[in-house]
Amino acid sequence: MQLAARIQQVPPSVTLAIAAKAKEMKAAGVDVCSFSAGEPDFDTPDYIKAAAKRALDRGKTRYGPAAGEPQLREAIANKLRQENQLDYHSDNVIVTNGGKHSLYNLMMALIEPGDEAIVPSPYWLSYPEMVKLAGGTPVFVETSREWGYKMTPQQLKQAITPQTKLFILNSPANPTGAVYSPGEIRALAEVVVESDIWVVSDEIYEKIRYDGVEHLSIGAIAPVVLARTITSNGFAKSFSMTGWRVGYAAGPVELINAMTKLQSHSTSNICTFAQFGAIAALEEPSTCVEEMLTAFAVRRRVMLEAVQSIAGLRCPVPQGAFYVFIDIGETGLKSVEFCDRLLEATRWRRFRG
Repeated sequence: MQLAARIQQVPPSVTLAIAAKAKEMKAAGVDVCSFSAGEPDFDTPDYIKAAAKRALDRGKTRYGPAAGEPQLREAIANKLRQENQLDYHSDNVIVTNGGKHSLYNLMMALIEPGDEAIVPSPYWLSYPEMVKLAGGTPVFVETSREWGYKMTPQQLKQAITPQTKLFILNSPANPTGAVYSPGEIRALAEVVVESDIWVVSDEIYEKIRYDGVEHLSIGAIAPVVLARTITSNGFAKSFSMTGWRVGYAAGPVELINAMTKLQSHSTSNICTFAQFGAIAALEEPSTCVEEMLTAFAVRRRVMLEAVQSIAGLRCPVPQGAFYVFIDIGETGLKSVEFCDRLLEATRWRRFRG
């Protein structure tokens, strides 16, 4: 069979491959703790599940609008205005099948062959593959541990060419846990405006931050920045709703309409009753985020102490998300080989000592 060239240039997810291997070992009776896929181990809060159950009982099981339930789009717009100071309204919002889908729709609606998208490295592994599937070229910019794995305005400016269409910004970041300060966000925004490029701000981890670190949405800086910004977010991480597949993007109406057109021909609408659970997540009072964050903070300390006790490993203190990004350079191993050894040969207990 001759597959399309576009799919042949995209590798499978390494993260999911390692996660699958850990699951296989656990099913075989091996005592394994998987630190691969980014998924909270908490159950979805009861009030969210109850809202979805009520929606089922009310018959919310049919096709819905391609852009999402109007009540959810309005709730998202309200959230973005009140919490993020982003001047969005419901027609600026599209509900998608998870945060990942919002980014995929964006790439397909915005990127053309020959366009470049700037990707700070280390990066979430799906960013460049989405760009390539849209016919674009990912341009990687290496960040350093010394600078907290954050791109500087000078690096962004140097990476921009006449072909640059998009800058991908992720803060708090997967996989480093880096959080750009408000001053750093403002400096990057200046380059975006001066260079007349688009920026997509992936804010899926915005509520998971430590030590009082502040989060600033880049579109909140000024209307001229908002006009060049697409904000991507979702419910998976902050509300432990990974399997619900409800995310969203907000941006200029013309772009949101284009993404809606694409979605209407790919997935139609998002799971109807799941969207009513998402409405409850935004509108009903809850302490679920704070409870998870308290547990994540304890786990962060335990993991950092464990990693720092192992000779040859180093890592910065993550300011957000729930990842510890380990520098394995002194081991001489590649990342996949390191993970395989950790799983199959050495295991955590032996690796520690």
